[in-house]
Amino acid sequence: MRNVWLIIALFFPLLGLAQDYSHGHQALEIFDAQGMANTPTWVQVWVGFMGLCFTAGLLFVRNHAVARWVVGCFVVGAVFMLVVAPLFGIVRLSGFVALCHLIFWSPALYQLLRHRPFQRRRSMFTTWSAVMTGVILFSFIFDIRDAFIYLRHVLA
Repeated sequence: MRNVWLIIALFFPLLGLAQDYSHGHQALEIFDAQGMANTPTWVQVWVGFMGLCFTAGLLFVRNHAVARWVVGCFVVGAVFMLVVAPLFGIVRLSGFVALCHLIFWSPALYQLLRHRPFQRRRSMFTTWSAVMTGVILFSFIFDIRDAFIYLRHVLA
């Protein structure tokens, strides 16, 4: 429970940032339905593919703890971004989304790398775990940069 309050305290300085931002996928743009519509096609395809990969994890949650971690981290992060953050008046800028990815998906990535299910005998689960590891790592390439831009903006 203390970790939850730590996360909320981290985002507390972000209150009152409801200035006018444009909609898009850059770190300091609002990432909502309009923002998604303003993004390049490849970003829209990537977001759809990521969603499909995380959703596919539901096929494996019954028999694989790693899948439970991945799906659980995704769900908790989504609930935080879509339900909790708006209660505190946090604007869903792309950089905020990136920061949430880093915070909430890191435990899932840790589990994937620690247990390395993708190195076991080939199966649907091992293939999914390999793709999921790649999806998170590739996303983090962009998320790290956007999260730092966002943090610099809100803490300045």
